[in-house]
Amino acid sequence: GVQDPQHEKIITVTTNGSIHSPKFPHTYPRNTVLVWRLVAVDENVWIQLTFDERFGLEDPEDDICKYDFVEVEEPSDGTVLGRWCGSSSVPSRQISKGNQIRIRFVSDEYFPSEPGFCIHYTLLVPHHTEAPSPSLLPPSALPLDVLNNAVAGFSTVEELIRYLEPDRWQLDLEDLYRPTWQLLGKAYIHGRKSRVVDLNLLKEEVRLYSCTPRNFSVSLREELKRTDTIFWPLCLLVKRCGGNCACCHQSCNECQCVPTKVTKKYHEVLQLKPRIGVRGLHKSLTDVPLEHHEECDCVCKGNTEG
Repeated sequence: GVQDPQHEKIITVTTNGSIHSPKFPHTYPRNTVLVWRLVAVDENVWIQLTFDERFGLEDPEDDICKYDFVEVEEPSDGTVLGRWCGSSSVPSRQISKGNQIRIRFVSDEYFPSEPGFCIHYTLLVPHHTEAPSPSLLPPSALPLDVLNNAVAGFSTVEELIRYLEPDRWQLDLEDLYRPTWQLLGKAYIHGRKSRVVDLNLLKEEVRLYSCTPRNFSVSLREELKRTDTIFWPLCLLVKRCGGNCACCHQSCNECQCVPTKVTKKYHEVLQLKPRIGVRGLHKSLTDVPLEHHEECDCVCKGNTEG
């Protein structure tokens, strides 16, 4: 946790403000521990933290922030909302449960970076809604398979984020589509290719029921073998070879429909992944690679040359 009373500085919050690493946006000093506890005068408001786009600390090791990092904690129950380092992405917005929130910055004796970080804080008035039944677990506490089934029932991203984060869904939705310094995903680069064939009706009917690429739905978790992650949508359409080979021109007893041209296409989807050691789910847009069959042909079954 970020409790470190000997370094803690209490800031009374009555209006918007910001805190930052020493010398921001330049290289911060080594061997530093700083803790800020933001306390709103009004006990009936929340504190929202928004990270400046200029963010860069020492890189993680094995995806773990061990050396230089900034950490945010909920003082009411000691829950760590997140710990961040590196410079590949800007941390998402954070909102306190009550009128306090704690921030901790740590740097070790090696490899200080720039620009460090700057966090802007603002006050929010909660929108009170009907309290959920105490028997219902929050979505992030559900087993992944149960949550996966629940996620499958939503028709839009907005409905899904409302379910996952009822108090802050608008912020999460905004953060999800907020541009970062990262390169655009491959889904933006590899455009979808429409396949239009101009044939007369008779040949078109034959083509539709012969060996051709056609739409198949695939489960992303099964296709990518990622049982540790939930994707939304759960399934996507891909082109895969299908149909029969009754008009096979090969000299063999049995023909089978196989792909002769396979391409990899990238699709941008919503990824939900449990945070290690931290409550809640990490939500991000990510590119997933899927195989598409562009061309198919009938070949003799068992023909290793395809």
